[in-house]
Amino acid sequence: GGPGAARFYRSTSMADRSSRLLENLDQLELRVEAFRDAASAMEQEKEILLEMIHNIQNSQDMRHISEGEREELNLTANRLMGRTLTVEVSVETIRNAQQQESLLHATKMIDEIVNKLLDDLEDAKMRLMSLYGACTSDVPAGPIDQKFQSVVIGCAIEDQKKIKRRLETLLRNLENSEKSITLLEHQKSSVRQSCNSKQD
Repeated sequence: GGPGAARFYRSTSMADRSSRLLENLDQLELRVEAFRDAASAMEQEKEILLEMIHNIQNSQDMRHISEGEREELNLTANRLMGRTLTVEVSVETIRNAQQQESLLHATKMIDEIVNKLLDDLEDAKMRLMSLYGACTSDVPAGPIDQKFQSVVIGCAIEDQKKIKRRLETLLRNLENSEKSITLLEHQKSSVRQSCNSKQD
């Protein structure tokens, strides 16, 4: 063929090359997303492990064992806590200015309730539940905080998941602390009853 044929051959190979590179990048995009998901899962696992160790340290059972055993178990728990903290996993979320603003706003709304936790546990729990209701796709059990919902919708998807997780953890810890308080009250009243029965 003449010079035209060579030019045609070159242009098709450029198109081939281009589509092959695009295919490679598509494959890599899948791997990048899988990599980020795996790192996010590790980030969550770290949070869960720290919470579980913390819950053991503050459990009722810890209060009802000898001082020596408690000390030994606390040493082990602290060692595990330390080893967990040596793992640094950080998945940065890419946000635009509006998403950044929404995240700060949502965080502030949660923090305000958390700061008032000790003043009124029951009220704080109800308010946190209405925030949680705003994050979940299920039909919530109680009222939904509409203002919080509109703020969360403005956040990046990854941040929405993190906000929901944070609220779940807070509610779970509240549930546990309420159980502890109830148990303590129950123990005090049973001690009072046994004291009264001795006096009879």
